[in-house]
Amino acid sequence: MQQHEKMRYSDEELQEFEKIIDTKLGKAKEELDNIKQSLSRIHDNGTDTTVGTSKLLEDGADTLEKESLSQLAARQQKFIIQLESAKARIKNRTYGICIDTGNLISKERLRAVPHTRHSIEAKLKQQ
Repeated sequence: MQQHEKMRYSDEELQEFEKIIDTKLGKAKEELDNIKQSLSRIHDNGTDTTVGTSKLLEDGADTLEKESLSQLAARQQKFIIQLESAKARIKNRTYGICIDTGNLISKERLRAVPHTRHSIEAKLKQQ
């Protein structure tokens, strides 16, 4: 049976993808923890009552850094949810099937972007 005729990936292939996702999920959760720790450190430093120009500049920099870290945390949380959703698709054996075309997404694409739900062809049509 040729690749494009297959309706879904085999259980062995799904296990391979699950390992990739588990690895990325572990790293993503670790990064999110690091971001949260950085955010709490900025919070802790905000208790200094010293007044002065340099303090105002520091507060501005802290605010900017907090916003940046908050956005990073939100993106990381979204990525984790997408990876967990991909794991659910592996469990129900719908993983790797393009939601637009119904065709199998190439293994190369899934290895690079394991949480994707779109084949490269469908993704290019979206643009």
